[in-house]
Amino acid sequence: MTDFINPNVKEGWTGPGRRDGTILPMKPEDDALHIDVGAKNQFEWWYFDAHLEGGYTLVAFFYAAYPNPGLDQGKIAVELTLLRPDGRKTQKIIKYKKPDFYASREKPDVKIGENYMKVEFQDDGLPVYEIFLEDEALMFHLTYKAQVKGWKPGTGYSHFADLGHFAWVVPFPRASVEGSIRDGEKTMSVKGVGYHDHNWLNFSFDSIIEYWMWGRIYSENYTVSYAYIQCNDKVDRHVVKVLMGAKGSEVFLSSGEYDFTQDGFEYSEAAGHSFPRTISITVPGELEAKLDVSKVYEAVNMLDTFPKALAIIAKYILRLKPGYFRLNSDFTLKVTRNGVTSEEKGSTLHEIVTFKQLGFKE
Repeated sequence: MTDFINPNVKEGWTGPGRRDGTILPMKPEDDALHIDVGAKNQFEWWYFDAHLEGGYTLVAFFYAAYPNPGLDQGKIAVELTLLRPDGRKTQKIIKYKKPDFYASREKPDVKIGENYMKVEFQDDGLPVYEIFLEDEALMFHLTYKAQVKGWKPGTGYSHFADLGHFAWVVPFPRASVEGSIRDGEKTMSVKGVGYHDHNWLNFSFDSIIEYWMWGRIYSENYTVSYAYIQCNDKVDRHVVKVLMGAKGSEVFLSSGEYDFTQDGFEYSEAAGHSFPRTISITVPGELEAKLDVSKVYEAVNMLDTFPKALAIIAKYILRLKPGYFRLNSDFTLKVTRNGVTSEEKGSTLHEIVTFKQLGFKE
């Protein structure tokens, strides 16, 4: 399939082409505050997740400005989500006032109320992050020890003509995680594997998105992180593609030049959308990955999560029909370096947000 490329969208690759011949190192200020907090149409957030032994998955956000449409857009907040082994989910968003917010512009150091994230940099380039978030229902207190060095696609910035810019950096694509979580009255010591990224932008990104698929692959020796973003007609259906490959702690591949195919679409009544049961990613001559869905953890009609009045506006006036999937897939990963191809297998989680029907409704 041929990608649509809008020449007015300027991606930050160092080249040649849509890839990084030179992979720029992460700097402490890349994971610091960038926006003017409280300014109109400026959004920024720090994202963490962890897949824990025992089957728990958690997600944590620190929002300098909440990006999603609705009454809370632009608000300072934290978000805690816990997905339990039996599929039950608790999600909490706690809003704060500007006096409750602090963030450094020089390094990753954020405090929102009593919630915080901070970092200790190490000589080996693998930082150690600590995060703490708490409300009445949930608490996360975790230490992330990076196993892969930080990465950003090119400069980290993409400029969407006169709309504005979107920035994405990944301070660690993979980390070991240890700490404690509280689920209601139950506190548990936990460990697992985790990830952290950071976004900021100065326009409403959802206004140009048709669908967005992203995920990571963690095998014994390799780490892969990818995102495939199909934009809509507002930017001539431009396709944003980013992919990182690392062996051990070192990033060796940073590219937007890959083939992305979707097959075997299945319709979900719960989400009101279809999803591909197979995704294939190919960087010719360098990397091949195939993901076959083994379990659907979440299939959500996102209008069901909106306040009633906003859901009516979104559905009948704005004609929005957002859907979300969290999927578990079995993967096969092939990496070719210096003429030698190695193959590794495992399972991974990946996600989809879509505003249009994918494939066919069966």
